[in-house]
Amino acid sequence: MTEEPGRKDGELGHPHSSMGCGHKDDKASLASSQIASFSHQAPSTPASKEVWKKGGRMFSILLAVHLALLACTLVSSGAFEKIAVHDYDVFFLLTVMMLIVIIWIIFYLAGTSRCPGAILGKDSHAGPIWLRGGLILFAIFSLVMDVFKIGYYSSFYSCLSAIKIIYPIVQAIFVVVQTYFLWVSAKDCIHVHLNVTRCGLMLTLTTNLAVWMSAVTDESVHKAHSKLKKNMTEEIFRWLLKVGMRSSSVEECNCNSQICQIFKNGYFWLYPFNIEYSLFASAMVYVMWKNVGRFIDHHSHHIQRLKFRLFRRTFFVGIMLGLIILVSGLGVLILYEVQVNSSTESSKKSQALTMYYIFNIVCLSLMSLVCIGGSVVYRFDKRDMDRHKNPTRTLDVALLMGAALGQYAISYYSIVAIVASTPRDTISALNLTYALLMIAQHTFQNVFIIEGLHRQPPKEDYKHESHQKDLYGLTFVNINAVSLRVPDTGSTLATGAASGTEAMHASDLVRSLTAPKKMNWRRKFLREISMFLLLSNIILWIMPAFGARPQFDNDTELNFYGDSMWPAIVDICLPFGIFYRMHAVASLLEVYIMS
Repeated sequence: MTEEPGRKDGELGHPHSSMGCGHKDDKASLASSQIASFSHQAPSTPASKEVWKKGGRMFSILLAVHLALLACTLVSSGAFEKIAVHDYDVFFLLTVMMLIVIIWIIFYLAGTSRCPGAILGKDSHAGPIWLRGGLILFAIFSLVMDVFKIGYYSSFYSCLSAIKIIYPIVQAIFVVVQTYFLWVSAKDCIHVHLNVTRCGLMLTLTTNLAVWMSAVTDESVHKAHSKLKKNMTEEIFRWLLKVGMRSSSVEECNCNSQICQIFKNGYFWLYPFNIEYSLFASAMVYVMWKNVGRFIDHHSHHIQRLKFRLFRRTFFVGIMLGLIILVSGLGVLILYEVQVNSSTESSKKSQALTMYYIFNIVCLSLMSLVCIGGSVVYRFDKRDMDRHKNPTRTLDVALLMGAALGQYAISYYSIVAIVASTPRDTISALNLTYALLMIAQHTFQNVFIIEGLHRQPPKEDYKHESHQKDLYGLTFVNINAVSLRVPDTGSTLATGAASGTEAMHASDLVRSLTAPKKMNWRRKFLREISMFLLLSNIILWIMPAFGARPQFDNDTELNFYGDSMWPAIVDICLPFGIFYRMHAVASLLEVYIMS
């Protein structure tokens, strides 16, 4: 009997399924086409499905590309004073996009997902609980940021456009609706309204990326203004704003009250959480888009119910060492910010940079050595490689490799500037070591994470649990015993061995009783490595996300590349480096659980 071709993790194109809840005519044509392909046209069926699949996705991709380019053009143009594009123009576009996405999400939840046969299966790899939990955490901080924005802009309602108050309100509603949508629908493999769903998901993805670009630009302009205000007089700063740089459009308004200053400083400190929320949501929406029209083969796409046991079967070495790195990094960050921002003495600034570089050199060195050790352990790991189709894993690998390019670019630009510049002092040597270790650590960590994501979860635990459930009333096992009773059949091992393949041999029984008492040393070592790297990546995300920018405080690169080129390089590449750290945290958590 011939199997149906293309059924496994494939997609059936429905020429008339863009609207409606699965009409009978569509189902009849689908059934007839399946019967025909089953009997006569099996060789040509995969090609026709692939054409339909590509054709159905093409329009949504084009829609996303055009919207992304339009949003990128407005956001980048609004950052400069000489260009006649204002920030409220950007807010208007983002508000319209978010309103359209909210309407589509309501349509999906109330209509599309409730259609008969709409969801024929769910992708068990998409939207794991720790990813959705992180999304909710970032969503909460994003809502707090919107509250601060509303309070801040409300203080200037008389001299600002109304869209500046409307925008954070709509953004708060958008965050709530989208978070609920991703929580309940992240695993869906939808099979009705295919083209509408693809376009809606791509519009949602583009909106999140546009909000991300706007937040990154706003934060970069704010930090640039802070650096200029610290190093220049008020008259020179206002002159620079007039001739080139865009202010935050509230410079003309007075913010003298205490509550206004709290709102202003508060929402800028919360920007990193909103940036990560937009990127997390974009990744989850992309996986949903890949799963539109996808059929899950349950024979090869089995569900592994992995339990998250943080404090079980571990030596606590990775956790304790990671906590030491985390707490030490927080102390270094606080001292760095205090010395760099509050002191005008060059000696204090040099001390802060030296302390920052030494901490990062030690941290990156430990992380690199640990990643190399983990890669060596994988050489002796007996687990099979998971070669099944997995859009979530494919996206994780692509994001890890792509986001690392941002930090690679900054490091290579720094290396060239340091080597070509004179004089070469202690800070330059530390900066060069820091840049080289940053490249090495990203490379080794990517190798470790990607190999861990492609390993299948260990199956010994499940075998041991099932064997132990078959044992009845056994408190001591004599290995030389001839007869061991099993509760279901009442037969002995010797009898069972003679009867067929369902027998439990004495060696298997003894191994099932003795092996669970100690965990494989390789798995323990991988767990310790994963937890240490996870905590280390958290502090390496916190430090640049909350203000530690040695790229601007160290004058070597700034003097070498100039005041226009170097800030542009850092502002473009650093957001990708920051995102890499948080995405590595999510991937390392998955590696930890799978180990």
